[in-house]
Amino acid sequence: MAILNAKDLTLQYEQRKVVEGLTTEIPEGKVTMIVGANACGKSTLLRGLSRLLKPAGGAVTLDGKDIHSRPARELARTLGLLPQHPTAPDGISVRDLVGRGRYPHQGFFRSWSEGDDAAVQRALEATATLELAERSVDELSGGQRQRVWIAMALAQETDLLLLDEPTTYLDLAHQVEVLDLVTDLNRSRGTTVAIVLHDLNLAARYADHVIAMKGGCIVAEGPAPVVVTEQLVNNVFGLESRVVPDPISGTPLIVPIGRHHAQPVSTNELEIAS
Repeated sequence: MAILNAKDLTLQYEQRKVVEGLTTEIPEGKVTMIVGANACGKSTLLRGLSRLLKPAGGAVTLDGKDIHSRPARELARTLGLLPQHPTAPDGISVRDLVGRGRYPHQGFFRSWSEGDDAAVQRALEATATLELAERSVDELSGGQRQRVWIAMALAQETDLLLLDEPTTYLDLAHQVEVLDLVTDLNRSRGTTVAIVLHDLNLAARYADHVIAMKGGCIVAEGPAPVVVTEQLVNNVFGLESRVVPDPISGTPLIVPIGRHHAQPVSTNELEIAS
């Protein structure tokens, strides 16, 4: 298991601070969803947690050691990352791309093995991309390509997995499939998972732990039923809503109101309220 912490973390691009003074811990062996409005710092936080972005202040630690002090290959055997906009070499096949998830496990005294083949096979099967294995990644649709990238992250078989918008380009059925897959991975292997997700209802349904961000800061974190309230949705997203129990999962379900569906308050209701 791997414990990932941020303490007094400040992240910036040139002189523009995006995350400032943030402290949190990704709960071990749980699925954490990081939510918030556009440009609130969600993806920047994930970049900082994965060592893609060096802190301007504070620190990120993995099992008590500064993440920037660890050798890259050693870190990649513990922490897997699927960034928001990954790029593949021209002409690479699906199988070869997924196989790159095994590179951290190679070394001077260990070459490609049957175990690596098996890991790639499991990842392809889990993401329903086995039939695409010999095709070029360039030929795939956006949704197919996204599932292949997820397969590569799964093939890495790390104790900690960070996913930045893994359901991008996927239709609703495939979004649910991907989140079911991540949940299976968490429950079967105990993998610690942190996911940046825009869909608040899916985040609430699949999360063991929710981190809600606004303006580069964490405004609330904890179990979804505690964190996801009408007040929080209004504060973080600027949206009037009703939060009701999901009839399937019992988790919070956000029902947006919007200007065209708000119910006018009747005279009788005003009299009762007064």
